[in-house]
Amino acid sequence: MKYLLALSLLALSIQAVSAATVTAEPYGKTAAGQTVTEYTFKNNNGMTVKILDIAGAIREINVPDAKGQMANVVLGLPNAEAYATQNDPHFGAIVGRYANRIAKGQFTLNGKQYQLPLNNGENTLHGGPSTYAQDLWQSKILKQKKGSDTASVEMTYLSPNGQNGFPGNVKTTVVYSLNEQNELTAEYKATTDQDTVVNLTNHSYFNLAGEGSGSVEKQQIQILASKYTPTDAGSIPTGELASVEGTPFDLRQMTPIGQQLRNNHPQMVMAHGYDHNWVLDNYDAKSKQPKLAVKALDPESGRTLEVHTTEPGVQFYTSNFLDGSVVGTSGKAYRQTEAFALEAEHFPDSPNQPSFPSTVLKKGQTFQATTVYKFGVNK
Repeated sequence: MKYLLALSLLALSIQAVSAATVTAEPYGKTAAGQTVTEYTFKNNNGMTVKILDIAGAIREINVPDAKGQMANVVLGLPNAEAYATQNDPHFGAIVGRYANRIAKGQFTLNGKQYQLPLNNGENTLHGGPSTYAQDLWQSKILKQKKGSDTASVEMTYLSPNGQNGFPGNVKTTVVYSLNEQNELTAEYKATTDQDTVVNLTNHSYFNLAGEGSGSVEKQQIQILASKYTPTDAGSIPTGELASVEGTPFDLRQMTPIGQQLRNNHPQMVMAHGYDHNWVLDNYDAKSKQPKLAVKALDPESGRTLEVHTTEPGVQFYTSNFLDGSVVGTSGKAYRQTEAFALEAEHFPDSPNQPSFPSTVLKKGQTFQATTVYKFGVNK
């Protein structure tokens, strides 16, 4: 009996030791005098993640390579004020109320037309100016569930009725979690008191060789999608779900990111590289279980990334418009192709495309989505 009790205590002790943790500390102030909090997640594999409550931004993800060497694999900004005022690239930010583009900033809902501010040529991008990706979120550490190896932080944001022209008061909650399997999870929920449109994502820029290390062209990507949504010159989908077969968009097998970047395909020329939405083969509208969508690999370091999501699409973006004008966390200027974004989300301009999965959130309903970023090494 004493032997069994000792084994039980040992098991509990091991379980307690092998759980991820999270701590909070001040990270400076915005220009408006708001105190920003930084949350630091750690697990027993050496992985650490730093997340801010300004923009809900993922500031660092530090993971080992095949030799155990650590590196931060996401791009970021040097201080709190920069996240509040200069984060036009949306580094690591939660993006809403509508991620990606809405054509001419217009959509019709329940017979009424809404006009949003234009901040991307003739279109509205990522919900418009001064919103989810620049504002301070309410945040708190969640109590760890008994027997869980996961540490979690909850971020909450209230988007008021009329913000950037969108109808309804929308409450958005995002729970970030880290576990012992090197999985960083983002769970999204949103409710509204008036019918509206919602599309949420995280806009982290990844470089698996390490932030500030140069081009990702030799890194490899696989997107499990047989179709993509071609766009016009303003990056607005035409409505077609086009086959990737025989195009630079066929990334169904591991492919070096730079292999097709200079292809003269009209879609590649218009976007200056990849900045398109892929229609995920594994999407299941009835399932709440995240499905594998993307794999990425840095052959030199051996670091790998898998993205699992409940969303129907992923926007793959090769940082085409980074031009050296933004200085990042390591003090280096960021330039084109030095990172890639994987925005798991609904399709661009869905409010104006009735054949796309709907982004309408009705009063009394709850929007829910989950995306998991799983890090590892290629053995």
